[in-house]
Amino acid sequence: MSKNNRNDSPQPAGTVLIITPGGLEHGGGVGRQMGYFLRSLHASPNKLTYQVVDSRGPWFIGASRFYLCGAAIYLACAVLSLILTRCSPRPSLLHINITGRGSTIRKVLLLAVARVLGLRYVLHLHDYDYAEYYRGRSRYLKSVIAKTFVCAATVVVLGQRDRDVILQLFKLPTDRVIILHNAVPDPAPEVARVDQPGGPCHVLFLGYLSARKGVPELLRALASLAMTSQRWRATLAGGGPVDDFRKLAEDLGIIDNVSFPGWVDEASVRALFAQADVLVLPSRAEGLAMSVLEGLSHGLAVITTPVGAHSEVIESGESGLFVPPGDVPALADALWRLINEEGLREHLGRGGRERFLAEFDAPRYASRLTSLHARLLRYEGAEPEPITEGQIP
Repeated sequence: MSKNNRNDSPQPAGTVLIITPGGLEHGGGVGRQMGYFLRSLHASPNKLTYQVVDSRGPWFIGASRFYLCGAAIYLACAVLSLILTRCSPRPSLLHINITGRGSTIRKVLLLAVARVLGLRYVLHLHDYDYAEYYRGRSRYLKSVIAKTFVCAATVVVLGQRDRDVILQLFKLPTDRVIILHNAVPDPAPEVARVDQPGGPCHVLFLGYLSARKGVPELLRALASLAMTSQRWRATLAGGGPVDDFRKLAEDLGIIDNVSFPGWVDEASVRALFAQADVLVLPSRAEGLAMSVLEGLSHGLAVITTPVGAHSEVIESGESGLFVPPGDVPALADALWRLINEEGLREHLGRGGRERFLAEFDAPRYASRLTSLHARLLRYEGAEPEPITEGQIP
């Protein structure tokens, strides 16, 4: 290619630092999402280079007596990464994944350094109720958090509810807050469903075991009178106070039907999805749960609650079933229906799979996010063209 041709068709090139708590391996749903994104990248026509920076360290540091020391070391290393990036001749952009609580405090400190260095950044909000967190802070911390959001080149949120909240809280221009739904890889054809004719219906919960995720309601629904005559087994996979919920299952008399494997790795997650018939996540609050999208991708019948962005993903009765948060009888009824109506399970599984393929696959997500990064890097030092519809093209 001639020099003139290269000048006539300049391609943006640059480095994007993905800053996320716990990195890819210990970052929970946020780390999984960023991992799916990076693994879905193909040869980038935009010549972008991605680097992951862990701003917190593994989750188990929080249970250690050396928590403050360990957290400070990770934060200092993240600051060093910013300084090295600023010294590079390549254009650079920060992609900051943020939630409430400690994540916000770390990012406020880190982004104060970024602004001093003149680094532009994207804030990617992953939270089930950021407004509640923000309103409970002191006046000073609110002002610092607000500045962190106001100074972002773009704020990315998981759904329309969060977009409305951020626009209201921080009075940002509408083109600066955009929606990017979470996405997951397509498991087919590598992962095939394992049919077990005549076996009990396998109900799967995947996530951090907690009250917010609706685990007490799920166990009580499984122990309801309507379920006593049904053939089912349930797996509740994930970290958290597992022993407490195992004890609740014992007290409810259903422990023989319920297994608690604890935290499981990615290979084990795939195996669980392949063996399951129903994915259930009766959360009281969510942003956009990864396990719901993974259930759709595997063609499972999904039961969840219409919280966060879930209603933007699922049409109840066509690609899943909604139950009200905290409603044990409604959850028990939905479980009973899916255990007894194989045709309904298949209908919802097909509808969910079609919905996933249409909108929530990881390569589509990667294309949208790299386009955003390239667009911001292309306009480094100038104002980019607005995205008026609030969605990444």
